[in-house]
Amino acid sequence: MRQLEIIKENFLRIENTYSLYATRSSQAIRFEAIDDDIRAPFFRDVDRIIHALSYTRYADKTQVYSFQQNDHISERMLHVQLVSKVARTIGRALNLNCDLIEAIALGHDVGHTPLGHTGEALLNEISLRELGEYFAHNIQGVRHYMFVENKGKGLNLSIQVLDGIMCHNGEMLSNVYTPIVKTKEQFLKEYQDAYHDLKASSHNRPMTLEGCVVRISDIIGYIGRDIEDAIELGFFKREELPSEITDILGNTNSDIMNTIILDIIENSLNKPFIALSEKVYQALFSLKKFNGIHIYSKSMSKKDIEYYREGMNKLYYLYLEDIQQHNMNSIIYQLFLKLQSSHYLKETSDKRQVIDFIAGMTDDLFIREIKRVLD
Repeated sequence: MRQLEIIKENFLRIENTYSLYATRSSQAIRFEAIDDDIRAPFFRDVDRIIHALSYTRYADKTQVYSFQQNDHISERMLHVQLVSKVARTIGRALNLNCDLIEAIALGHDVGHTPLGHTGEALLNEISLRELGEYFAHNIQGVRHYMFVENKGKGLNLSIQVLDGIMCHNGEMLSNVYTPIVKTKEQFLKEYQDAYHDLKASSHNRPMTLEGCVVRISDIIGYIGRDIEDAIELGFFKREELPSEITDILGNTNSDIMNTIILDIIENSLNKPFIALSEKVYQALFSLKKFNGIHIYSKSMSKKDIEYYREGMNKLYYLYLEDIQQHNMNSIIYQLFLKLQSSHYLKETSDKRQVIDFIAGMTDDLFIREIKRVLD
């Protein structure tokens, strides 16, 4: 037994080197207490996330470009790994808790639907119409880990990890990221309020500095890589990148990432916030706008979007009817509901069950199902 205590102490020894502003293992909060083992609390959260079924599905979820016949184009799995690596690099340089960083980073996009942000927008339309509630992938991620994963029992992740997932929104760029202290109750209120005021929830701030690191790392993880994917697919040439941006950040993913990471470290060391210099912030803001015009708005045609909108709506009503008629042969039963606990089935409305299922589908499954009902 003493040997196990020594091993546990080894896990925690690194915390002696942490910054004053880092999150300690002793600060971990959960909804349900768990028995201690040799692992630090946030290290255990990493294990729970990567061993969950939903982590496997990352491998077949769209990042930006769906169904491109090119093995070198990013999928969601690569993105979360890039975010984790970037965030841990920053976290290690700033002497923060890299276990907490890794858990947030690897779990941050679990709520993403098939077809990436396009699928998210389509499912949001359905959710607003059917439930009167917004659908957003960061909020669905929290819901998934609390109420859907592990047969509906959840993973009992720490509040700090769940909060980092909820507040990771990489579409909201800022030059300074400052955490805000929250209680368990305040976290739950922000989560519940997001279903009714999505705009306000997008401005929620993480409760830890580690959550702030993941938030900016989400942008770093996709901004340059999406450019490389677009160039690989022939959508534009590297020389078309504006010189006023590339003169500051560089014109390759490697240079862009390196420039931003070093800038953050230089401006954030031994400080209670994560900051970018004004020069790098403005260049990153302009690059994000450039990507929006030349990449994200062109990632899918209007014809394709209408096809997927029709397909998702048909699937929604088909699955809903299957639940109401107890069609046990339906794919929603075979792949999802028969695996869920009686508590999940009792506490979750039929409509929410369908949305949970669609949100968790891989791209391949979603497309096969759409073809089945449309073609």
